Amino acid sequence: MPRVPTRRRCYLQGHEGAVLAVRLSKSGDYCVSAGYDRTVRLWNPHRETEIKVYKGHMREALDVRVFDDSSRIVSCGADKQAIIWDVSTGRPMRRFRGHTQRVNAVAINAEGTVAFTAGFDQAIRVWDLRAHNQEALQTISGFRDSVSSVQVTSNAIISGSVDGCVRIHDIRRGKVFEDSIGIPITSVSMTYDGNCVCVSALDSSVRLLDKSSGELLNMYRGITSTKYKVESIVSNSDAEILCGSEDGQIVAWDMVEGNVLQAWKGHTSVVCSLSYHPRACFMVSGSVDGYIGVWSDALE
Repeated sequence: MPRVPTRRRCYLQGHEGAVLAVRLSKSGDYCVSAGYDRTVRLWNPHRETEIKVYKGHMREALDVRVFDDSSRIVSCGADKQAIIWDVSTGRPMRRFRGHTQRVNAVAINAEGTVAFTAGFDQAIRVWDLRAHNQEALQTISGFRDSVSSVQVTSNAIISGSVDGCVRIHDIRRGKVFEDSIGIPITSVSMTYDGNCVCVSALDSSVRLLDKSSGELLNMYRGITSTKYKVESIVSNSDAEILCGSEDGQIVAWDMVEGNVLQAWKGHTSVVCSLSYHPRACFMVSGSVDGYIGVWSDALE
């Protein structure tokens, strides 16, 4: 029987307004969140405690990531900037400005040396975190609408756009591969084996695409997603797909068979963001209702 983290352990409360993104650290011991209240917050979801609040964005914080060594956090927001935070002091270490409109999403490479920001201004900007200048190392254009999501692997930049296209920028070969689904995309995420891309779109569906060929491998339905950004993710076993929904539901599907394994009421409003533990059957969710849900295996 597939294991799905449906048991609610707690709700974390601290944000004054919507929780727009939530991410577990590489170790799974901590999580960070970004909110409509312009703050970034660090939590220990296992002990159900808020550790620190990071203030510096002038408008809502839209996305956040933790560096692999957990010493820094990077966030981005509607104030057109990305901020690198020192985890222990809570102070901004650097600010990156270059986008002309809000910054929707942010990603960092495994080495923690390069950041990637995706903007409403139809561009991805690449930032060298080792350099002292404030200019972007590279600007990736060619998008026909807002770039809603960005992910990074060792050799590729994977992005989703409101123009309905998934784009894979092959760093080593210097080529761009574009696959159109014809529907505005709200999020992209990678399977753990790196072979597939999980895509959420505004037609109340999640798609699984082959990363190399762009072939549609499966489509998953059972959520409501027509107006708001919701994220889909893959479990750490590469066996389940999970996604939030505008009606407060969280839905889990069998990746191969495509059938719904579990659907449960996780929040009272839109479930914007999900993040899965790297090893355990454990997950966190962020919602417009202002809470972070903490979920574990129903058998625990």
